[in-house]
Amino acid sequence: MQYSKLFPNDYPLLLKQLVKQPPYLYHAGAPIPSDNNKFLCVVGSRKYSDYGKQACSELIAGLKNYPIVIVSGLALGIDSLAHVAALENGLRTIAIPGSGLDDNVIYPRSHYLLAKHIIESGNTLLSPFEPYMESTNWSFPVRNQLMAGISHAVLVIEGRKKSGTLLTARYALDIDRDVMIVPGSIFSELSYGPHILIRDGAIPVTRSEDILRALLLDVDNTIDFTTIRKLELSQDEEKIVSILRISPRTSSELLDNTLMNISIFNIVASRLELKGIIYEKNGMYRLKN
Repeated sequence: MQYSKLFPNDYPLLLKQLVKQPPYLYHAGAPIPSDNNKFLCVVGSRKYSDYGKQACSELIAGLKNYPIVIVSGLALGIDSLAHVAALENGLRTIAIPGSGLDDNVIYPRSHYLLAKHIIESGNTLLSPFEPYMESTNWSFPVRNQLMAGISHAVLVIEGRKKSGTLLTARYALDIDRDVMIVPGSIFSELSYGPHILIRDGAIPVTRSEDILRALLLDVDNTIDFTTIRKLELSQDEEKIVSILRISPRTSSELLDNTLMNISIFNIVASRLELKGIIYEKNGMYRLKN
């Protein structure tokens, strides 16, 4: 795959703010998404449970249409599930492997096709290592620090004692990033990491809305996400809903953002009101509670 070298002037704002920045990064695929997005690092156990898999899929699906970038490490387990869930729901994703980006060294080898798919779907691979560098024991902690450093928050879905997942979360706490955890069974060793992080101030999440609030995205006026996902919305209806999920808007703002003409907009907005999804009050359109 083709790659290029980035320097600190090219980094997202959160990376620029770190005291210890990577001196350079290698990049493949689409440019790093703009700072208008929220970057969410999702990490977890390589040997996950059915519960962890379902939690990862459902929580990320509930973030659809929000300006959120899913960051993870291309690794076996929850990392790869997070990338796949992001792609399935139209979210941007950044994969940061524990190796260089050359085709011959991408790690793990079993996820080479996933790495290609991430690039071909308009997303991004990053690495702090030289392109031909193979993964090593010390490369993964470096990779984990980069994942936490580029992200506004870290979400932990299952993690054993002394796992790389815990290292990523603790580094995030050290640099004042929010850490969220999915609570698990008290009888499962996979719950050790998430539960121990609660004592350090991690935020328990049980719904996608919890993640959105932690990322300071407006969910006060949103209807239930599961209900919206079950509705068959037209492309124009989806445009309006995705904008209002971020914050209420005037009709003029919606027209500017959707590029609809006024007659089409009025028809689409009326349909959404009839479906009970949006309402208009004091000149502002909002999603219904």
